[in-house]
Amino acid sequence: MNDTHFPLAVHQPFDWPLIAGFLAPRCIPGVEAGAGLAYRRTIDLGGRHGTIEIGPDRAGERGEGALGVTIRHPDAALHPAIVARLGRQFDLMTDIAAIQTQFAQDALLAPMVAIRPGLRVPGAWDPFELAVRAILGQQVSVAAATTLAGRVATLYGAPLQLDDGPPPAGLSRVFPTPAALVAADPGVLRIPTKRAETIAGLARAASAEPGLFEGRLPLDELVARLDALPGIGPWTAHYIAMRALREPDAFPSGDLGLRKAMAVAGVLPSFKEMDARAEAWRPWRAYAALHLWMSLGGSTGG
Repeated sequence: MNDTHFPLAVHQPFDWPLIAGFLAPRCIPGVEAGAGLAYRRTIDLGGRHGTIEIGPDRAGERGEGALGVTIRHPDAALHPAIVARLGRQFDLMTDIAAIQTQFAQDALLAPMVAIRPGLRVPGAWDPFELAVRAILGQQVSVAAATTLAGRVATLYGAPLQLDDGPPPAGLSRVFPTPAALVAADPGVLRIPTKRAETIAGLARAASAEPGLFEGRLPLDELVARLDALPGIGPWTAHYIAMRALREPDAFPSGDLGLRKAMAVAGVLPSFKEMDARAEAWRPWRAYAALHLWMSLGGSTGG
């Protein structure tokens, strides 16, 4: 299995350091790792394990500010599909001119856009993985959610199996499949019983209806379907839609970090006031949410 390097097409401006900084504290131990401006993770594709590493384009094929990916996977025929999937995961080709123009007219967002013109919404390699992570992040800190996600991967994920050579630093497991989590044990995971039941219910739904995580449903219908699952409320449903399924208008309005960033003279808005304020940001509310989170230092947001 040889490492293969590909330059990635990126629609500028694109702020990779910002995304790398957002992802670093959220990396699932054993499954993902961040080192400086590099992000690496394990993948399970076509029934075979592999790894990817994305970061500044070390080969320089596309000039300053470009990105590159190093793929380690035994099936070379899948490499173009991996590159395309990464393009969606990291929102590489969005033309953000329309978003910038709209937000520049908003008193709250305009200074944030001026500071971070290349901001994107970091997506997910595996939507089910991100959905589990979102459940684990309910009402806990980013650091706590990361620890819990690592525990899930360690206890239920398969050991990383590469055809040749040792794995990259920090990578040892692939994230568990839905089938592996349908009987998630709260005692083993050391999480509340209801939280484990929510993960198990999500796993059953993903097993029964794979299309749930393929981005085929309109936003309102998707949120309603997810919200109907026990233990998944509107915040979690919108967060999943926003990051796992790349819904540009998803907006987890119940998020405390968003409330803090939207406060006026230190007064937090009500949920109703948040929703009303966010109407001006349609159809790009997910990008507004990222700007708001990053204005607080990126320490909130699941």
